Amino acid sequence: MSATLYPTLPHPEPVAAPAARLVLKTDGTSRGLLDGAWWPRSRDLLSELPALTDVLDPLWGRITRIAVNPTYWPIIPREVPVGGHVVKVGWFTPEIDPHKLLLLSYGTGRWDLLIVPPETGAASAARLMAAASDYDGPPLTASAFIAAEEARHAGFAADRPLDPAEAWEYEGGASSASPAVPEHVGPASRLISGM
Repeated sequence: MSATLYPTLPHPEPVAAPAARLVLKTDGTSRGLLDGAWWPRSRDLLSELPALTDVLDPLWGRITRIAVNPTYWPIIPREVPVGGHVVKVGWFTPEIDPHKLLLLSYGTGRWDLLIVPPETGAASAARLMAAASDYDGPPLTASAFIAAEEARHAGFAADRPLDPAEAWEYEGGASSASPAVPEHVGPASRLISGM
């Protein structure tokens, strides 16, 4: 019997998921109604939550549960596998603001993040994220932040075509240019990820 040896093919390197686009308040005097803002790249919780928990688990302890309002999420899985554990996902219509994500870490705490709609342009997203993580800003609900931005810049989201860099970023690519960030971005200790 003869054996034929074929050269082994190289194993493809896994492609790393883009980092979560996230701005958080640091522990301080007043957290207000929101603890920061998250700008997901899509409305798919199954693909978006792993990148978010990769950033939050080391900071806040293992995230075990999240809750959202189903208004803007077409599919809400019951569980999402993330970094070696499972996050349980729940939804509540009247109790949770449609533009907010509630995160729970067993025995550690609860955090509320503004969800910046994925289709939001980079400049509007930067303003929303800075406002939601600013200690000096007014204590607004997540929907109030979105409404204020819409009123300030009519049609900020999908009413205009995205430029190529924004479209690439929205579709999951990483643009070489950072999104516009307002001049005043608050305390230097604020965590900014994936921007």
